[in-house]
Amino acid sequence: MKAIVYTKYGPPDVLHLEEVKKSALNENQVLVKVYAASINASDWHFLTADPFPMRLIGAGLFKPKNTILGADIAGCVEAVGRNVKQFRPGDAVFGDIFGLGSGSFAEYVSVPESALALKPSNVSFEQAAAVPVAAVTALQGLRDQGHIQPGLKVLINGASGGVGTFAVQIAKAFGAEVTAVCSTRNLEMVRSIGADHVIDYTKEDFTQNGRQYDLILAVNGYQPLSAYKRALTPQGIYVFTGGLPAQTFQSLFLGPLMSKSDGRKMTSVMKKANQKDLLFMRDLLEDGKIRPVIDECYPLSKTAEAFRYFEKGHARGKVVITIAAQE
Repeated sequence: MKAIVYTKYGPPDVLHLEEVKKSALNENQVLVKVYAASINASDWHFLTADPFPMRLIGAGLFKPKNTILGADIAGCVEAVGRNVKQFRPGDAVFGDIFGLGSGSFAEYVSVPESALALKPSNVSFEQAAAVPVAAVTALQGLRDQGHIQPGLKVLINGASGGVGTFAVQIAKAFGAEVTAVCSTRNLEMVRSIGADHVIDYTKEDFTQNGRQYDLILAVNGYQPLSAYKRALTPQGIYVFTGGLPAQTFQSLFLGPLMSKSDGRKMTSVMKKANQKDLLFMRDLLEDGKIRPVIDECYPLSKTAEAFRYFEKGHARGKVVITIAAQE
């Protein structure tokens, strides 16, 4: 099968399209013919081994342990192991295969059935591939860490990216009043996916305007924790989902200390892939309560070009890789 392979850390130029051995199928796995995948920040970190601790938490100290990147997957079941109960050949599926030993930037992949769910019929394979990592990250940040409830005032900082576009829609599905922070070029887009209010960060600093929020989901942004805390209501919650190394350090190590000083809580979320949350997202897709926002689609052969576009940090929603023609 064809796959995008990298054998050393570095820029997108280290990615190459190669013929590799087709994924083996054991009795507990599903073999999926991959139609589409998408790029996430984790893929970039594993590609570049930046920050350096990535090498210590599974990427490989001197070279990549797993040579095929990609976590999001959408495709059709090619075959199933004898112990598989949920799927059969021909089923259209999508899922998150992060940490399962093989990446999704390949024509085939064998994974446990618990990593997959049936694809909603009202979305394309490209749209389905945009969902698992980003949408579940947003869901777990808002629901599990943020304890979102109807009527809460929620601010999404970094609302135009992959996680952010899902966060806006998920927060609306939970009945929150949503303020989206993004750049000028993306204001209309975030309005179109349901934001009640928008703030152009190039013209206004939401941490300085005196307004406060019950829940802030920080997908990106450069404000220190003290600024975020100022924008929270007395019992408000700040949830960090990703950003620069300095932001990560502050959120993981200083956040718990800052939370002890008053009623405001400063926390973070590390996405945990699970089928239950994937099924929850499938229901929202089927009900039309969320729709994936896709900026660009690239063929498998141009995955390096897709990563170069992704690294600029200006993608609206998701960057998708189309891998096989749909039958």
